Amino acid sequence: MAGNSFGQAFRITTAGESHGGGNVVIIDGVPPGIPLSEADLQVDLDRRRPGQSPIVTQRDEPDVPEILSGVFEGRTTGTSLAILIRNRDQRSRDYSDIKDKYRPGHADFSFDAKYGIRDYRGGGRSSARETAVRVAAGAVAKKLLQRELGSRVVGYVVQVGSVRARIEAPEQITLEQVERLPDGSPNWVRCPDPDAARQMVQAIEEVRKAGDSIGGVVEVAATGVPAGLGEPVFDKIKADLGKALLSLPAVMGVEYGIGFGCALLRGSECNDIFVPADRPGPGGGPAITTQTNRHGGMLGGITTGMPIILRAAVKPTSSLPIEQPTVTTDGQPTTIKTRGRHDPCLLPRIVPVAEAMVAIVLADHWLRWKAQCGTMSLPKRREG
Repeated sequence: MAGNSFGQAFRITTAGESHGGGNVVIIDGVPPGIPLSEADLQVDLDRRRPGQSPIVTQRDEPDVPEILSGVFEGRTTGTSLAILIRNRDQRSRDYSDIKDKYRPGHADFSFDAKYGIRDYRGGGRSSARETAVRVAAGAVAKKLLQRELGSRVVGYVVQVGSVRARIEAPEQITLEQVERLPDGSPNWVRCPDPDAARQMVQAIEEVRKAGDSIGGVVEVAATGVPAGLGEPVFDKIKADLGKALLSLPAVMGVEYGIGFGCALLRGSECNDIFVPADRPGPGGGPAITTQTNRHGGMLGGITTGMPIILRAAVKPTSSLPIEQPTVTTDGQPTTIKTRGRHDPCLLPRIVPVAEAMVAIVLADHWLRWKAQCGTMSLPKRREG
């Protein structure tokens, strides 16, 4: 199957299915000498794993990573890094009675149209189970970005159904705010607005009891990203970030900065005004920033040094225990009711996955910039 690789200088290739033996990722381009262990990967994998709270699927997967290559004596070697995450709790029998029916909202029909054969157990290759190894790769990318740039990538939920959080300064949101409520209890929905988080949990519980599901919006803020990453035409960093997030199951739309809100503004209202900054730019360039960040940290497909702010709209879970009309593989009308263990809302678990994909893109473009421009200084400004 084509399309299993992503990135250029920091390149990941994944393999695996929902109900197969496991999922694996091979990462090329990891620099040598980075301290790395399975424990480093486990932190974000625990944030993505099923069964972590009452409002997510209760599939019991420990998601323990195994580093198969690319690490020696606790440090990366610079060779290809291979990570395996085994499937432990798949229940393929839950799908045997619907193998000849097309599930609404799933890729069953489109897979048959393309290949003429598919793994009907779970979502097969298009299952969100595949994202576990992306999270592992993202953890490696985060370590690289932190070591080289001091960059930080934090995601959180800003909307579930009609419940919206109030986030005034995305770049200031901390991982602690995402993972814990002010009283120290787990933040099941990963929304840093405690009042909105409580309402979101209630909304998810209501649809779960009704046998339904609900969607929402996840936001990712990347800080400490220098100006100058990205390309001006086809490899715009906004395009690569958009592709990265849209490659995730259930993501229906992506925006950055002010996003679709730009349609309501005039140019004079939308532009971010340049002003002097507190510290020099990359390569000793002039200290310049912008007063506001409606551009979401990217202009002309290249980073500006301002925080990168992105949002992804996530659809409601397609697998439902309530009866829905559909057709069989030979086109006969029927009904379907999906058994198994499914998330009533995908938002809490997609947060670390979205972070991972953003980190992978930033690591890729950082290494590409180093290869092209890393030994150069910015040209001196002309006087007059």
